[in-house]
Amino acid sequence: MVRLSMLMVLGGILTLPAAATAQAVTLAPHRAIYALSLMSSNGSRGAQTVRGRIFYDFSGSACQGYTLKFRQISDVVSEGKSVLTDLRATSWEDGDGKGYRFSSENLTDNAVTETAEGRAERNAKAVDLTLSKPKRRALNLPASIVFPSEQIRRVVEAGRAGKRMVELPLFDGSENGEKVFDTFTLIGKPIRGATDDAAGKVPALAEMTRWPVTISYFERDGDPKKQGDRTPAYVMNFELYENGISRALVLDYTDFSVRGDLISLQLKQEKGCK
Repeated sequence: MVRLSMLMVLGGILTLPAAATAQAVTLAPHRAIYALSLMSSNGSRGAQTVRGRIFYDFSGSACQGYTLKFRQISDVVSEGKSVLTDLRATSWEDGDGKGYRFSSENLTDNAVTETAEGRAERNAKAVDLTLSKPKRRALNLPASIVFPSEQIRRVVEAGRAGKRMVELPLFDGSENGEKVFDTFTLIGKPIRGATDDAAGKVPALAEMTRWPVTISYFERDGDPKKQGDRTPAYVMNFELYENGISRALVLDYTDFSVRGDLISLQLKQEKGCK
């Protein structure tokens, strides 16, 4: 139930170049903790209880690149059986969206079930992907893909411009490190004002604009005829501040939904770009 990009991606389709987007949006280095709990459950395959935490440590700048240290621990009880999942991931993304490095390890009941490690480099015609785990492999990805920090910048730019939709193919290195997801983002009306969670205790966020955002992830199908009629593999709702911080998470896994409450937030002091 975990995805590496669940906090990193966060109308009309925005077509600004990556460099212009990076200058317009400043992503705030910060540490955040989200408490996970069951929000709703559907049918016999749904969950009875969910407990867990998301630990999120984001640093860097457009000139230094962005580093993310991410961990999600979830204990899900379904059909009377408890399953503990633990996703640990790190990534670095070039500030202009040209390069991306990632490493992740997924454990189920304390046993490693999935690993991925590699790097992606953008050239004029494609994105060259080199994997070292789970096995050595070289692939070419479409030049149109974006990496997580670039996507969130574009979503913020779209919100500022009054856009309500953003469609982008995303690569985040999740699962086996090879998948590209088509994402469709809906952006609601802007919101301002204090909140009753950890974000409400940060003065800098009190009057900062944020937007309710819904992102649907679609697995790519090799048959072009099927592209227009697909069910999302995963849907995420949250409120996104102009500086890239997220709150009020809802993670929809079809059979059940998980709520993520922001219980701790610390802004980090780091040197920005000159």
